[in-house]
Parts: sequence; C-alpha cells; structure tokens
Amino acid sequence: MAYDGEILEQCGVVDMDCSKVAVVAVSGSGPNVCGHLLIGTGVGGNLNYFHVAELRNYPKYMTETGFRRYLKENGKSEIRRRILSLPDPNGAMTYLEDLMSKKWTWGALPNNCVAFVEEVIAAGGGSWSSYSNCPAAAISDSIEERANRFMNTLENEIYSLYGVR
Repeated sequence: MAYDGEILEQCGVVDMDCSKVAVVAVSGSGPNVCGHLLIGTGVGGNLNYFHVAELRNYPKYMTETGFRRYLKENGKSEIRRRILSLPDPNGAMTYLEDLMSKKWTWGALPNNCVAFVEEVIAAGGGSWSSYSNCPAAAISDSIEERANRFMNTLENEIYSLYGVR
C-alpha cells in the first residue's frame, strides 16, 4: 500500500505552528480528477502536512520528507500551494490537534479533504474557504485576484508604452 502519512498518537510531538499555513493541492489518484487537499503547518520552519484520505479513519500527518514520499508512491504531483497567515494560530493548532484525535468520516463532496482544511483555517480566524469541493479548483485564483492581476498588467503595459517608471 502506498504511503499516506502517520497517525498522530500523542500531542506535542509534531510541530503545529499555525501562524502561517500552506493550503496544498495535489493531483488525484486513479479516476479522481479533482485531486486532494492538505494543510501544511510550520511554514518557514519544520513543515508538516495534515490531511484526511480514508473513508473512516484518523487524519494523518507527514513531514516534508514524508510528503515527497507520498507524492512519489501515489503518483501525485503538487498542483498549487497557497500560504496564509492566521490571526489566531493557537486556535487553529488546538482545533487541528482535536481533529487529529478523532476518526474522520469522509463524505465525498461534503466532509472531505477540502472541508478538513477549511475547518482548521476557520478555527485560526482565517477567512480562506473554497468555492469548490474539488481541490484542483479549490485554490485557483479568485475572480478578484484575476482582476487585480489583469489591472496590474494593464497598468504596467501603459507605463511601458509611455516610458514612465
């Protein structure tokens, strides 16, 4: 069986610094075209990844080395990573520790890997949420981000055209 992480058997043994988290989308396995979503903690230091991937089991965690192994053994690739700062990192950490201690029931579209990540972020006072339960689309740029990027590009092109910098 391909590696998908470790079950956390006691608190305090894994770095769960949630001041900055990474929302990480990876490709799916087999017929799963939507991909999979994980949350990373300890961004900028000891990065650890947390996710739910089974129908009914405890969530799992992986170190950076474990994450690379997970990608390789499952034939996955990273699609996108979004770094977020959370206003209440202790709230996110406490909630994540609680989630890791309970079995998670996977519900395909509801209560899936996206919901797991959203709940941790919300517990940390973050406002990120997905507009899709399909991880490949879940962390795509929002319409606002696309519009801002377009406007910045347009402004830069106008400045270049007129030689203004």
